[in-house]
Amino acid sequence: MGHAGMAATVVRYLRSAGHPGSATSPAGVDAHPRPELRAVGDDERAPIDPAEFRSVMGNFASGVTVITAPAAEGEDTPAGFACQSFASLSLDPPLVTFMVARTSTTWPRIARAGVFCVNILGAEQGLLCRAFAVSGADKFAGVVHHPAPVTGSPQLDAVPAWIDCRIHAVHTGGDHLIVVGRVEAMGAAGEDGPLLFHKGKFGRLSQ
Repeated sequence: MGHAGMAATVVRYLRSAGHPGSATSPAGVDAHPRPELRAVGDDERAPIDPAEFRSVMGNFASGVTVITAPAAEGEDTPAGFACQSFASLSLDPPLVTFMVARTSTTWPRIARAGVFCVNILGAEQGLLCRAFAVSGADKFAGVVHHPAPVTGSPQLDAVPAWIDCRIHAVHTGGDHLIVVGRVEAMGAAGEDGPLLFHKGKFGRLSQ
């Protein structure tokens, strides 16, 4: 299945399951028209070398999260992946967003679950991030977690903060999908500084 086909399949599933972001958006939330999901055409590609793009964008330091979801029906293990493309989006209603590659094999599992938990990593959790960045491995092996209070998504122990969400909408963004989540519960467990990612390396805030 191509990128456009994968994206369209995800959106069809969300609509059929009645998730927000389809024609059945929650009361009080405007359902704005959205463009059809499709692959980027050759005539739309900017003359920018991908390596240069990655190098320049690497100057922007970001936090690091692990996005998790409970095992969907017929699955034995929960889903999760490391994600640095995360941000708060709206205060009223409370919305957050993360970006995921269309080629991700974890995203369809999160889409099927319809919910997710954002686990914000602390400065000492670089190894935990790396465990969730690999593909095909048992990412939860040896990782202590418990169900988030509303959605049951895995809330990782010892993370400084967590955000429990339901999928609200999914938009296309080039070779990525833009996932919007409606916040159902959240909490901060400690005062640890954040794990940062800058120019391909982990870092931390200096005091």
